[in-house]
Order: sequence, then C-alpha cells, then structure tokens
Amino acid sequence: MTTAGVYCRVSTDNQEREGTSLQTQLDACLKYCQNKGYAVSHSFSESYSGLTLERPKLGELRELARNEDIDVIVCYCLDRLSRDPGHGVIITEELDKHGVKLETVTEDIDNSELGKLISYIQGYASKLEAQKIRERTMRGKLARAKAGRIPSGSGSTIYGYDYVRVSQENGGRRIINENEASWVKQMYGWLVNEGLSTNAITYRLRSLNVLTKFGNIWGRQSVLAILKNPAYTGKTYVFTTAKGQKKFSRPQTDWIEIPSVTPVIIPSELFEAAQKQLRVNTNKSPRNQKYEYLLHGHIQCCQCGRSYYAGFASATYKEKRRVRLYYRCSGKLKMLAPIDLCQNKNWTAAKLETVVWAEIEHILSHPGDFIAELERLHHNADEMEILKTELNQIERQLAAIDREQRQLLQWALKGFPETQVLAENKRFNKGRENWQGRKEELETQIKGSQESVISIKKIEHTCELLLLQLRDSDYATKRKFVENAQIKVWLDDENVEITGLIPTEDEAITQMRFRWQAKTF
Repeated sequence: MTTAGVYCRVSTDNQEREGTSLQTQLDACLKYCQNKGYAVSHSFSESYSGLTLERPKLGELRELARNEDIDVIVCYCLDRLSRDPGHGVIITEELDKHGVKLETVTEDIDNSELGKLISYIQGYASKLEAQKIRERTMRGKLARAKAGRIPSGSGSTIYGYDYVRVSQENGGRRIINENEASWVKQMYGWLVNEGLSTNAITYRLRSLNVLTKFGNIWGRQSVLAILKNPAYTGKTYVFTTAKGQKKFSRPQTDWIEIPSVTPVIIPSELFEAAQKQLRVNTNKSPRNQKYEYLLHGHIQCCQCGRSYYAGFASATYKEKRRVRLYYRCSGKLKMLAPIDLCQNKNWTAAKLETVVWAEIEHILSHPGDFIAELERLHHNADEMEILKTELNQIERQLAAIDREQRQLLQWALKGFPETQVLAENKRFNKGRENWQGRKEELETQIKGSQESVISIKKIEHTCELLLLQLRDSDYATKRKFVENAQIKVWLDDENVEITGLIPTEDEAITQMRFRWQAKTF
C-alpha cells in the first residue's frame, strides 16, 4: 500500500485571512488520502512563513522522503509547501531523486501557476547547465586544436581515415585506412575521368557492395560530402559548423586549421578538378533543365574520355522561338580542358536519341547476338583457369607488399633515415596500386564468366517482355529503362557504340551486359 506523509502550513500572521486553518487543511488531506487508498504514516502541521525552508516540521518531512520511508507527500495546495518557486525547485528535485511523489488536494500541480513557474525554473536551470557543459567542452576542444590535435567529435572520423584518439600516444590525428582510401580515390576518378554524377557514383558503390565506415549502404549526401571535403588534400579545419535549432556553417573566419594531422589521399589538382566537375554536373542536372534529355549523364567521349553534357540553343525567327537540344563533349569547355580542347562532334539530341533507341530495340529483338558471347565465356574453361591462376599470383604479391610494409614500419621505429623509409613506402604503394588495379580487372572478368550460366529461354523471354513494355512508351518510361539498364553511349565522331545490361528482377540476368556497334553515319 502507498504510504503518505501529510503536510499543512499557515503563516503566523494571516491564518484567518487565508481562510485555510491547519485543521481544515488536515481534514481535506486525510479525506484525499482515504479516497486514494493511501495509508497516512505521518502528518505535520506548523505555523511558518512559506518563504523559508528552515521549518522544523518540513525538515522532518524531507528527512522521511530522503530515507524513502514514505511514497507520497500530500498538501492542501502547492503554496502550503513553499511560496518561493526557487525553494519549490529544490524540494521537487529532492523528491524526484528519492522517488517520492508530490500531490495536492485542490489543484493539478503541473497546471497551477506556481507549478508552471517551478517547471519553468527547472527547465531554465537545466538549459543553463547544458550551456555550461557545452562551454567547458568547447574550451577543451579549442585548447586541443591550438595544441595541434584534432578534437574528438569535430569531424574527426571520416571515411578514408582512422582516428587516433587524443587520449592515445601521439593522438588527435588521422591515419590512412588503405582500403577506404582506395575507394575515395575511385570516387574522385569516376567523377573527374568519367564525369559520373553523384547519384551514379552512389549506385556504382552499391552495385559493388561497398559499405560506409559504419557498415551502411551509401547515400547521395555521404558521397557528396567526400567529394567536397578538403581534408582529403591534407587540410584539416575544425569549428566549421555550429548548432542552433539546426546545424549551420560558421563563417570561414571562425575556422581553425590544424596542420600536419591529416595525410594526403587526393592531390590538390585532382580535388580542384573534382570541384569543377561537380559544378558542371549541377548545371547538367535534370533539376536545372527545362527540357527532356533521354541520354543525359549516359554519354561518354571516346576521344578525350570525358562525358557529354546536355544543352540547348534558341533563336527567334518571324516572332517564333525555336529551341534545338544537343549533346556536347565537356572536353570542349575551357574550364575543364584549357589547353587541348576536344574535337569530337556535337550531336543533335533528337538524332542521337533516335539512333540509340532504335539500337536498343534491335538488341532486345535479337538477344541471340549477345547470348552467343555469354556462351563463349561459359564454355571457355581453360581461360577461366588462367584468370584464376593469375589472380592467385596477384594476391600473393599483395600479401608480400603488406609484409614488406610492416617490416618498413619496424625500420622507421628503429630510427632508419626518414627519406629512405618514405621512398620505400612510396614504391610499395605504387606497386600495390598497380597490382590492385589488375586484380579488380580479373575479378570482373571471372565474375562475368561465372554469372553467364543462365537459361537462354529466360533471356529471350525477358527481352520479349521488355520490348513490349518499351514500344510506344513515354519519356519517363524510356528514361527509367536507360537508368536501370545502365546504358552507356560511346561516341567517336560519327561512330556510336552502346553498352548496358538487361534489367530484371533476376540477379543472374542483371549482370548480363551487351555491347553493340551502331551504324556509322
């Protein structure tokens, strides 16, 4: 049963004026406890000012609460316990600490004026304490930053690096995570060399089963953050953002740069090229375009290796405005190629889209053309064994490089000349990069050969269904197919080549790529 302690109080000089005598309060409190089913173990009545906590009976009541000898305190109204909201905060927090409830006969404490004021003061005090904690934390972070160490929680943990905690020896810095760093380099390469959009890079990472540092699938904003972060060039800034109702960027004058705590993964020149390509991609984004471009983001130049972008030209003739849509190689932009502009031709959007779509329909109508290639890969078992043997040799080479770099670390710890250690490490990294590139090529070839074991009838049926869905379809349907099929159009002057895959729910078939040489015009 719930045990209650009853408290009654009147001021010595105004008992009659308040009209709440001690006996009246006590009777009301006892009746309240009876109705609630509480067992009253103690009752206290005293004539004291409600503006002081130095009250004998109140002190006894608080002692009972601190010893947890009662479960609830019952008063006639909240101001009988205290008239000072500051004192009310002290008492209510003390009761909360020991799990003792506070109830009144005549009012809902939370909705009473004094109760609201007490609640406000409690909230304000908590907010003030939180601000003090943040201030102390910020002072500590600022001190660590000025000492040349990255404070924890200040963007210290980013993809491509591992963070050495401040508490560790030589801490407050980042060290390269070789596996993650290799993917960072790939992302920048895909952006600058292939002109892929942020979305396309995100989808490619997902298709390769690459996960974030915390084991999640990649999202567009996470990829974009990597492509725009100068930390990968070795520049480390802290206090770049602040928190209000939401996170916002601080003025650059508030930033603090910490030198020599982040190793370089991306050269400055590549980083700048990536920022330019991001701006180009933004301008090419369908969100920023008024017109429909079926092949936007899916055209590659064979001459300079850059991507084509979509644009339009307009002219007014006899008061009629005419718009011509086109695709143009980004290698023609001086911003990207200031010295050697690409000479590959521009294409009228309608002409190229007609050519490509006709070829896609032809491919789906004649699946035997690429089925033969799949069968060739499947039946060439000797070639598969050769590829696997070479792959095993490469893995042994990579393992040997790992062993040699571990030995190199021991040299460094023993005080070998720094220039010699750095030169050897650079040579090892270059070798790893070359071997890793060849390994990825072999793994792709082997995977393609293994996944080619599929039903020919299933392929033919899939192509037949796709063809029925796409004939006389609207722009949105065609565009969705281009995205899902990962269509890539390769242009070399008048020559058009198309690559892609067959998009179905069957995982085996989704990896079935085709390559088709269109007509020469």
